[in-house]
Amino acid sequence: MVSRKPFYLLVALLYLVGLGTTIYHHFALDVPFTPGEKRQIWSIESKLEFDATGEPVIASLAIPGTQQGFTLMNENAASPGYGLSFVEKNGDARAEWSIRSATGRQELYYRADMMADAYAKPSSQPTPPAIEKEIESEPYATAMAQILDRAKERSADAFTLTREIIKEMDNQNQNAELLKNHKRRANLIAQLLNNADVPARVVHALKLEDGRRRQELVDYLQVFNGKDVQLFDPKTGQQGQPSNLLLWEYNSGSLIDVTGGHNSRVTFSMIEQEQPVSVALAKKYDKSDWLNFSIHSLPLEEQTLFKGLLLIPIGVLMVVFLRVLVGIKTSGTFMPVLIALAFIQTQLITGLVGFLLIVGTGLIIRSYLSRLNLLLVARISAVIIMVISMIGIFSALAFKLGLTDGMKITFFPMIILSWTIERMSILWEEEGPKEVVKQGGGSLLVASLAYLAMDNELIRHLTFNFLGLQLALMATVLLMGNYTGYKLSELKRFKPLVDEMNASRHGDKDKH
Repeated sequence: MVSRKPFYLLVALLYLVGLGTTIYHHFALDVPFTPGEKRQIWSIESKLEFDATGEPVIASLAIPGTQQGFTLMNENAASPGYGLSFVEKNGDARAEWSIRSATGRQELYYRADMMADAYAKPSSQPTPPAIEKEIESEPYATAMAQILDRAKERSADAFTLTREIIKEMDNQNQNAELLKNHKRRANLIAQLLNNADVPARVVHALKLEDGRRRQELVDYLQVFNGKDVQLFDPKTGQQGQPSNLLLWEYNSGSLIDVTGGHNSRVTFSMIEQEQPVSVALAKKYDKSDWLNFSIHSLPLEEQTLFKGLLLIPIGVLMVVFLRVLVGIKTSGTFMPVLIALAFIQTQLITGLVGFLLIVGTGLIIRSYLSRLNLLLVARISAVIIMVISMIGIFSALAFKLGLTDGMKITFFPMIILSWTIERMSILWEEEGPKEVVKQGGGSLLVASLAYLAMDNELIRHLTFNFLGLQLALMATVLLMGNYTGYKLSELKRFKPLVDEMNASRHGDKDKH
């Protein structure tokens, strides 16, 4: 007896890989299990203004990238007359405008679309800056030393030291007032941390609020403790990155550099909008690496093709279930799947009427052809031409009658219809009309049920977004193919036996 262990191991492996990749796409790549979900998109526009002096101008602006909590979806810039390049300098991504000569007030625009994404992964992790200790003059040096000494007493590591320094800045009013006009609060705290041998720097962030205009960046502290890094609000000491905080410049670089101009300033406007998850993911996968394999990364034309192809295994699963387990007879093994695909284009009622019209008319004409004793190839060819002619006639007639849905019968697979007519005609001659009705009706029933499954919005969403499910479907088909028990339709043979057993039980009761 052949061992079934390899078979069951194969089925288990298919389920494991299929469901594993599905779960991975859901949790690691943020693909939802249900259709209709939307993603929050922030459209942020920065406006760079400066006065040009009539000389060649090079204007450079730090721009954000994919980071914790946000995925960069799209970026563009408006700069009439200027050349534009996106460059990288010292780890910073920058938009750089250039022009041979400009005079007067200049306005340059940069726009980025950022998707709120809990699973966003930056291209690179932040690296600690070089520690730079500055020697301050008196009385600032003494004030800073007092704040740092008090904070060190109540701290244990870089993060707790940061929190204590911020508290001391508020507690020591005299020192705080002295230092307030000497240096910006965030820069001062970063300097105190550097003096304590803690890598820290000031980063520039944007607080996202829907519909806000002419906003400016705020200062945050980026503090390193070994391999760990945390953000701190220099005003409140709050640790961590708020969900509505977007880091705009975070590598110790300058926010703007302008050569050939002065009085430069940058402001930000933003608006929140929602996009269907399919649109958002298409843009996200367009920038993904090879591990994030998905249909969304293909061109739109190929995506449309695969939307239909990936539904075929669902129809196949329905056919296997209804034939192997239920026992419904069909004309042709997978002809119902192709008919179900046609039903998706025509809709169910229109498709059923069109199918019955074509096959019914075809059987009448085929009965005449059988009297001519033609060879098989010639007979099938004649049936194909006949089917095409009937589809053309029915479509033209439907158009004349104003039944636009009737024109959709052109989506029926003509070759399959021709073979169906041929098979049913032979079946009629060999086994009679009853068997034709049984197999034809079974085919339409299976095709209708397959259509209902394939046209379900949830199933469409799952098959298109989770390729791993195809392996799970294959494993299910293999399991059903291994079934050798009774079909549900065969159980009716046992009905007389059940009736006899029930009658004998009642007879025994009467005797008692």
